[in-house]
Amino acid sequence: MKPATAAKKLGILADAAPEEFRNGVISRDTLAELSADPPQWLLDLRANGPHPRQVVAAKLGVSTSGLARAGVNDPLTTAEISDLLTNRPKWLVTERATQAGVRQEKERISNERRGAEALAGEDGDDADMIDGQHSDD
Repeated sequence: MKPATAAKKLGILADAAPEEFRNGVISRDTLAELSADPPQWLLDLRANGPHPRQVVAAKLGVSTSGLARAGVNDPLTTAEISDLLTNRPKWLVTERATQAGVRQEKERISNERRGAEALAGEDGDDADMIDGQHSDD
């Protein structure tokens, strides 16, 4: 696979990886090896960054769209992310609230679906009942 794809799967920024990683083709076996027993450079990148957008968004508790709305277009280091979490700029508070609302709405919809499926299952079980007994009894 391409180095950019492998980097995404490893949760790192491809441009920050060593040259031999960026210039090579990564096999599935190599990717599995890197995941199972990460070399020091990979551990350092995961710990300190710079981090790709999806990792930055996850660490900040916002969406990648929220990062874009806030004008955060560049990769951030762990120290920069920590600074944002400590200082909590207005955009971060707003985007975290938006993300929390999205999660709550997804959970509400999921609960409604489970409830509807449970009711449908109950209705299906009782569909063949006559006078409180199953018709095949």
